[in-house]
Amino acid sequence: VQLQASEGGMVQAGGSLRLSCAASGNIISMNDMGWYRQAPGKQRELVALISRGGSTNYADSVKDRFTISRDNAKNTVYLQMNSLKPEDTAVYYCKVSHEGWSYWGQGTLVTVSS
Repeated sequence: VQLQASEGGMVQAGGSLRLSCAASGNIISMNDMGWYRQAPGKQRELVALISRGGSTNYADSVKDRFTISRDNAKNTVYLQMNSLKPEDTAVYYCKVSHEGWSYWGQGTLVTVSS
């Protein structure tokens, strides 16, 4: 399974950005898909998770601002980020679970300026 994430970018505080991550390869059934992030000097943390059935889970810091969604037909997961804050600045990684294995995307930098 290979993951291809969209490019991040730089936005001003209060702005929006949408990330996507498409999985390809010999895919049978994708289970959980999610987004993590790692800010400079900090550990990688969960941002949002979505099950195959559509159940979602969010970090408290992004609730009501970020929305995770997926398109099972395209094996793609999305992260809509609104009301961005400087503290959202980080490298964002997608992660998918498939047939008992976990796969990580290459990471994409999101920078939020104040």
